[in-house]
Amino acid sequence: MIRPIVKDVFFLGQKSGPATMQDLSVGQDLMDTLRANQDRCVGMAANMIGVKKRVIIVNMGILNVVMYNPVIVRKDSPYETEEGCLSLTGVRKTTRYQNIEVEYYDSSWKKRRQKYSGWTAQIIQHECDHLEGIII
Repeated sequence: MIRPIVKDVFFLGQKSGPATMQDLSVGQDLMDTLRANQDRCVGMAANMIGVKKRVIIVNMGILNVVMYNPVIVRKDSPYETEEGCLSLTGVRKTTRYQNIEVEYYDSSWKKRRQKYSGWTAQIIQHECDHLEGIII
């Protein structure tokens, strides 16, 4: 289901709770909502659609990947950048890392561990910040 985008900074500033297998539908809602906003968005966290659960979606070119309970377990090569967000107006400066390693559960609830770099790593970091209530 396509959900409206939350712009309430108070709501977005709250930490998200752990996702469970009962939250698999949140991943589908993120998939539908990202597709509906693909002209101006490359990733989303569940709190952006009003759900305070640790679920994100990331556009990886030809594929949108949903991650449940993602945790960045390794990062290196920091750099400064500016980012925008569908939930906020304007752009803000932030520090990101060129290379990251993430543990998460996929939509089959299988634990995964993947390395990402560049643009994809930046998107994942932005969405993981959302889960912590960090608004850049």
